[in-house]
Amino acid sequence: MSEEKENVLSGSVERGEQAEQRVINNQVNELEGGWFPYPPSRPARLIPPIALAYIGDAVYEVAVRQYLLSKANMRPNHLHRSATKLVSAKAQSRILTSIEAELTEEEQDVVRQGRNAKSGSVPKNADVLEYRHATAFECLIGYLYSSSQHDRMIQLIGLGIELAEQASASTSK
Repeated sequence: MSEEKENVLSGSVERGEQAEQRVINNQVNELEGGWFPYPPSRPARLIPPIALAYIGDAVYEVAVRQYLLSKANMRPNHLHRSATKLVSAKAQSRILTSIEAELTEEEQDVVRQGRNAKSGSVPKNADVLEYRHATAFECLIGYLYSSSQHDRMIQLIGLGIELAEQASASTSK
């Protein structure tokens, strides 16, 4: 076999091995955290509650936006007002209250830690109790996201949105 053919074959073998390694790395990333190839620096249980709330806030916001895009009315102003009704501290506090009975013992522990966490900021559009409950809800979402419990996270977010929409519909009648 010529040297050129050997180089081509060895190059394709190396590329195949590299592609296989990328697949393995992607599978590991899926097991270790979120949707992107940046796994948490430590297990979710060891991440501070405020940091979990930080990522939970973003993940919940994306979930709400995706939910709203699934609806028929997509005017920007309507989307923003609808999102605000689901993402505000008041709404998140109500959602947490409505899903608390569904939470496992581990999830209740995460919520308790999130509720007791000191954020260092003072809410401007919510009272302190609502803000603490909203932080606890975001902490729960962040924990589920960071610990790769995505199915459970989606289940609880879906239930929370459904209950919030029902409550909103019953108060507007």
